[in-house]
Amino acid sequence: MSERNRPVPRVGMVGGGQLARMTHQAGISLGVDFRVLAASADDSASLVAGAVTLGDERGAPDLLAFAKSCDVLTFDHEHVPEPVLRELEEAGAVLRPGRDALRHAQDKLRMRTRAEELGAPCPRWRAVTAASHVEAFADPARGGTGWPVVLKATRGGYDGKGVWIVRDPGEAAEVVARAAAAEVPLLAEELVAFERELAVQVARSPYGQIAVYPVVETVQRDGICHEVIAPAPGLDEDKAVRAQEFAIELAHALGVVGVLAVELFETADGVVVNELAMRPHNSGHWTMDGAVTSQFEQHLRAVLDLPLGAPRATAPFTVMANVLGGADPGVYGRYIHVMAKDPALKVHFYGKEVRPGRKIGHVNVSGDDPGDLLERARDAAAYLKGDHQ
Repeated sequence: MSERNRPVPRVGMVGGGQLARMTHQAGISLGVDFRVLAASADDSASLVAGAVTLGDERGAPDLLAFAKSCDVLTFDHEHVPEPVLRELEEAGAVLRPGRDALRHAQDKLRMRTRAEELGAPCPRWRAVTAASHVEAFADPARGGTGWPVVLKATRGGYDGKGVWIVRDPGEAAEVVARAAAAEVPLLAEELVAFERELAVQVARSPYGQIAVYPVVETVQRDGICHEVIAPAPGLDEDKAVRAQEFAIELAHALGVVGVLAVELFETADGVVVNELAMRPHNSGHWTMDGAVTSQFEQHLRAVLDLPLGAPRATAPFTVMANVLGGADPGVYGRYIHVMAKDPALKVHFYGKEVRPGRKIGHVNVSGDDPGDLLERARDAAAYLKGDHQ
């Protein structure tokens, strides 16, 4: 029997972070031969996966060699350069999502252009290469948005990196100058007056099957997702349905295969598309304990073209809180107290070295009262961080 006709499919994930770690966990019960290309033996997935290849996650030689050992390649980040993705496809590698889809997650300018073509509601925006462009974009006398203005690196930003809120022409000139020196293209966007941030995840298979999860509320601080409440409490049904429809339309139109996360702003007039991610996403970690099918299992089902699992919630509400590293690295010394205080809480650690502000895990808790759940999740995350008396 040839390598390509093995009865058990071999999935390779590019990147060894916590998303790969949790996808590996889902692959065990599916019986998938799951492999990881990681930069380091200390990466989150490297510590648990049975088949790990160490190499350059963005370089063609290592990626081409890794692809030869896999039936399908997927990704735990969007940082593989487009020319390398093209080379992989030309060499016969099966990429899910493919290069044409991924470029909309890699390039915010391309994403904004395509989303508007599809009729998705977006913030006002324009590409900028000079401080004068930002001033014109903001100038109310010329139909502009007014200050402040959001400047974004069109490529490479995540967790608040590559995003600047500039309040006047002087601040804008500083960011534009730094970006030009680093050869980083920029996008200017209006600062949306939103009521809260939302997210919705949808999975799509090559066959075209779609499964969409409930719309969730995300709580962001300093560019990092701290909490997720699923489903978003008090969300108007029409807004929720429209958000899910946007996600489905984008998944189909962009040819996404796998999980697509659509980050949204809720405004008085409706929802506005903020960002896209074509992979499992922090806003979906609640599904590990609060949905029939976790986002990680769903992603594997989708990239293997298996029938998709039910995305429905298993409890009225589930709250997820990220655990961030603090000054005291002795997290496991506090773990026992969290488990004893709240046995219903589920804690997921990523095997990462503890550093202040670094995501090292998350906690999930399900029940009927979102306020109570949020308080319990916050308390556990703060205690694990070391913010306790």
